[in-house]
Amino acid sequence: MEMGTGKSKVCIDNAGILYERGLIDTFIVVAPKGVYRNWATIEIPAHMPDRIEQDICMWTSTPTKEQKINLALLLEPKETDHLRVLVMNIEALSTPKGTRFLDKVLDQGTCLLAIDESTAIKSPKARRTKAVIKIGKKAKYKRILTGFPVTQSPMDLWAQCNFLHPTLLGEDVGDNYFQFQYRYAILKKRSVGSHSFNMLVGYRNLDALSDIIKKFSSRVMKADCLDLPDKIYTQRQVQLTPDQARIYNEIKEYALAHLGDDDFLTAPNVMTQLIRLQQVLSGHTKTDEGKVVDIKDNRLKELMECLEDISGKVIIWSRFRYDIERIKNELVKVYGPLSAVSYYGDTTDEERSGAIEQFQNGEAQFFIGNPQTGGYGITLTAAETVVYFANSFDLAVRMQSEDRCHRIGQTKHVTYIDLIAEKTIDDKIVKSLRSKMDIASVVMGEELKQWLT
Repeated sequence: MEMGTGKSKVCIDNAGILYERGLIDTFIVVAPKGVYRNWATIEIPAHMPDRIEQDICMWTSTPTKEQKINLALLLEPKETDHLRVLVMNIEALSTPKGTRFLDKVLDQGTCLLAIDESTAIKSPKARRTKAVIKIGKKAKYKRILTGFPVTQSPMDLWAQCNFLHPTLLGEDVGDNYFQFQYRYAILKKRSVGSHSFNMLVGYRNLDALSDIIKKFSSRVMKADCLDLPDKIYTQRQVQLTPDQARIYNEIKEYALAHLGDDDFLTAPNVMTQLIRLQQVLSGHTKTDEGKVVDIKDNRLKELMECLEDISGKVIIWSRFRYDIERIKNELVKVYGPLSAVSYYGDTTDEERSGAIEQFQNGEAQFFIGNPQTGGYGITLTAAETVVYFANSFDLAVRMQSEDRCHRIGQTKHVTYIDLIAEKTIDDKIVKSLRSKMDIASVVMGEELKQWLT
């Protein structure tokens, strides 16, 4: 279900129906760290019918005394007719402690196990993916929820579908990822020195894959069920300073000079070079020792001038922590100490809830966040303007972050403003995201040259 169309409510309704029919006694939701808390504090209390009494527990690796008691009750035989609810963060399943706990809870009840933002288990090699597929077999019912199931490539589908059931993608594929890859991916053998490997260069049989998936999934789009106001896109140009232009060109020339080097032309190396260029455009760079060095820039000035023309509440997204802290300090200095809240990796769960409340219902006019952290699962409909200070390369992150305010409850047109340094990768990133192109898959080889120049 596309972001903002109410997939949380649909899943909760499903759990309620199964419970009232006597088919489950336990409802387990596993979601990314930035999202899972909302299930326990907002979604389930709001959408589970009042007639269904619930005992809601939220996983934490360092529980208080009261939390320990509540979590321990999930490991005991059920003593009441209440629906038992456990909410966990998916990251906990990368640890033995979290995995063991969920495994024991599944042993104690008849469960509906739901994975929210299920692309969090798209990687077959990830520890949490392996854990959730293995112990998920103990759940009587399973659901995956996502607005955009393919974020990097069609290969993302295998683990999500395998969690639901190993035969969904075909009896002959089963739980064999390499068989799935062989059928739907085009691989090319590459050599680097004495090592050889298969590089994914394209896809095949995707129409057949689509037909298979339609048999066990449903798709809901905003346009089909919501009367939301339009999205409006615009840009503001940012002029590079001489220092920025010089450093940007040095990094670009270095990358161009190494295009023929197989060791250089790996996805991680290519993306690292693009991130370095993007950091320079944001007004900073990192030394080899990891120290952040300021570069004189006009980007923050352009943002502040942009905000002068906006009267309502504003979300500002940047992928870099350096930007978030710098922007918040400037906003607090100009607009006052209660004017801005921040939301990124180091923000605690309590601070995150407070930031959302202050922005949605309080005095805060500005919400500054990392879209990778804040772009999922939260509602920020108080905003009608979104500024992208520094975009993520990830298409799913962009789509999710756009829809934090363009969802149920929004009554006004939402304006999206991208800050763009002309004739730089800023342009290429936005064009690729707008055309719904996966950036990581188009910047290899000669196509990288096109990006840089």
